[in-house]
Amino acid sequence: MAKITDKIEVLIQPVIEDMGYELVGIEYIASGKHSILRVYIDSGQSIGLNDCETVSHQLSSIFDVEDPIMTQYNLEVSSPGVERPLFNIEHYQRFLGHDVKLRLLRSVNGQRKFNGAIGSVSEANNSIELMTDTGSYKLDIELIEKANLVAHF
Repeated sequence: MAKITDKIEVLIQPVIEDMGYELVGIEYIASGKHSILRVYIDSGQSIGLNDCETVSHQLSSIFDVEDPIMTQYNLEVSSPGVERPLFNIEHYQRFLGHDVKLRLLRSVNGQRKFNGAIGSVSEANNSIELMTDTGSYKLDIELIEKANLVAHF
């Protein structure tokens, strides 16, 4: 069964691209009437408040007609920011060698949270190699619940 975010992605990706933006990813946090649908967008230039507002209005119109989420939720449109979330294998390839922090759906070697650098990406196996202080780990992309770049200042 497809996740709600997959269904929403199919619905909104063409619209966002037609507006000149890249759909980075979608997060849906179910929490009753306080649920959040967060849509991350990017472009060749920096993303500003006006960009987020424009996309939000367009998506709201689509969601009013299509109604992909049957419960109450808040729509947030955001730039990915400096600690950019990673959603798919293309993101891991794009940021090969960068430091990431990630949380897994289930533990590997007794832990669910990892910090390290993306050492390699295997599209054939849909996995990444994460280089950490304690060694390297081969992780299936489907096992990753949440991943973000680590900003170094």
